[in-house]
Amino acid sequence: MFRKWLLAAIFFGIASSAALAAEIVVRVAPPPPMAERRMLAPGPAYVWTPGYHRWDGRAFVWVPGAWVLPPRRHVRWFPAHWVHRRHEWVFVEGHWR
Repeated sequence: MFRKWLLAAIFFGIASSAALAAEIVVRVAPPPPMAERRMLAPGPAYVWTPGYHRWDGRAFVWVPGAWVLPPRRHVRWFPAHWVHRRHEWVFVEGHWR
């Protein structure tokens, strides 16, 4: 349980700091999303954040989904995804709104 919480905290720490980072653009199309098995939510307030492919500088790497607590009430999770733009793919970070 602690390990899942730690991974979620790291994931959101990276995601929140990525807003300050440069845009991630690649010329290779990402693979289709992987099918994931969701375990039971740790509690009623948790939200499932689906996995996604991230670019590690050489190849796409799968980041598995996780159950997380929203930062505040009445927010919605918008999953990370790739957008095709001309001859390249741009990564859009997952975020709360």
